Amino acid sequence: MTISTVKSNLLGMTKQKMEHFFDLIGEKRFRAAQVMKWIHYFGIDDFDAMTNVSKTLRNKLKIIAEVRGPEVVSEDISSDGTRKWLVRVASGSCVETVYIPQGKRGTLCISSQAGCALDCSFCFTGKQGFNSNLTVDEIIGQIWLANKSFSGVQTGVNRVVTNVVMMGMGEPLLNFDNVVAAMHLMIDDFGYCIPKRRLTLSTSGVVPMLNKLSEHINISLTLSLHAPNDKLRNQLVPINKKYPLKILLESCQRYMATLGNKRMLTIAYTMLKDINDKIEHAVEMIELLKNIPCKINLIPFNPFPYSSYERPSNNAIRRFQNRLRQAGYNVTIRTTRGEDIDAACGQLVGQIIDRTSRSENYITMHKVNVTKDMQQITLNQI
Repeated sequence: MTISTVKSNLLGMTKQKMEHFFDLIGEKRFRAAQVMKWIHYFGIDDFDAMTNVSKTLRNKLKIIAEVRGPEVVSEDISSDGTRKWLVRVASGSCVETVYIPQGKRGTLCISSQAGCALDCSFCFTGKQGFNSNLTVDEIIGQIWLANKSFSGVQTGVNRVVTNVVMMGMGEPLLNFDNVVAAMHLMIDDFGYCIPKRRLTLSTSGVVPMLNKLSEHINISLTLSLHAPNDKLRNQLVPINKKYPLKILLESCQRYMATLGNKRMLTIAYTMLKDINDKIEHAVEMIELLKNIPCKINLIPFNPFPYSSYERPSNNAIRRFQNRLRQAGYNVTIRTTRGEDIDAACGQLVGQIIDRTSRSENYITMHKVNVTKDMQQITLNQI
């Protein structure tokens, strides 16, 4: 019989899986809560520092287990307090995580995939193809390292991450099981104690998985809409051809109904000059959303190399906002943060080892001279 030398990474284990782990090694289940609190509440990865755990168990854990977060390749800090981490995952690709402070709130934008399979036309992420789904420990590891980086303030009510948005690289619903498990850790009392209303999943519209979501967790939802009709959305968000707006919005309504009357759907709308920023588009949007309680977040487009899209003028954005407000909608315009460290919306950079031919085709099409070490992309999803 061969004994495995691979250590179990406790970082990505939900409470249920942690209890099962301790069952398997002949320990009491209450040890799961103890160890989870050390890992997630205090940011500890050294078993010797877990002082309320017996020395015998600590020694056993050192042999068979570990607490291992993603490798931090770089960290940048903006003049406005925004922080950005480039982290390497097991597939060899790198994704980015961004922390945005605002008053007493600290929002962390987390990636769920290395690359993206959806290929939205205005998003450079999709142009570099898809590499891998992130594991639970790679997803939860982003919040773990963010809290841990603020030495001395990551414990209890003073933990810096108060809100989490699954809006980084990738489509969260295409990594359903791992994303749901990670979100359960985020809301767990022995995890990160993030209230469900402060945990948001953003989707472009994977309807079958959205239909399943309420069976597993009830968190806030953002729909990446970007167009008020099927014809235009088919061009901007190709998954719309499979799940058109009527089907998608019905799915969103069913999900939101499970959250109660006090919660509203958030609509994300990336504004593209002369594409979807006209008053007639606002009028269409008002009609489309008339029976859906929602708030709207307008996101001015941040151009990326070789894109044919442009950012609308401030006047055009405000006209669009005012027309929606006249119809009674709560409409905000996304504020640029972390621009000096390329952490603003549309500026995040990852390094993806593409498993498809999409990045090669995009590079060839635009005759971009890119070496293997310089395949960098811009995220336009947050």
